[in-house]
Amino acid sequence: MLLEKSFFARPAYEVAPNLLGCTLVRRIDELEYRGIIVETEAYDATDPACHGYRRKTQRNAAIFGAPCTAYVYLIYGMYHCVNIVTDREDFCSAVLIRAIECDLLPSWHNPKEKAHRAGAGPGKLCRLLKIDRQLDGVKLHPDSDLWLEARSPNFAEPIDQTTRIGITQGADIPWRWYLRDRTSVSRKVT
Repeated sequence: MLLEKSFFARPAYEVAPNLLGCTLVRRIDELEYRGIIVETEAYDATDPACHGYRRKTQRNAAIFGAPCTAYVYLIYGMYHCVNIVTDREDFCSAVLIRAIECDLLPSWHNPKEKAHRAGAGPGKLCRLLKIDRQLDGVKLHPDSDLWLEARSPNFAEPIDQTTRIGITQGADIPWRWYLRDRTSVSRKVT
């Protein structure tokens, strides 16, 4: 079942753990690739690590958009990251999808890489699903070839909550969640 805008019209730190077990779907050349979301991080306007913390710019405008839209940015000049905009319009708030686990891998997947690690990190999952800046600001819907589907009503996997990784500011905020028993999480806390 497609996740609608109302699901995302809440603070990022509420949406992020609720996205675990949901499915990120990307349609490419009429084929649909699905990945179970196994790791997320939340960001909002109160957080110095958030891209919209200081002000709205042309580069980060999508994070100020309507809930249920994509905010895609480039890091280190070569890796894309996909976020799902949450809360309300004109307030920067989003959930970074940090890792997914796929059953069906695209033909361009590197066969030397273990299948369960193909989407284990925000840059890796974007490369795997061909998510780039062209999808920045699009509404998450099958019409956009990128959308989210609800998790199973029987979902009962254990979830761990930790501080976020890969940031310097706001690193003490515990807004990272992951599915404890999944091997496709980018990095677990030991």
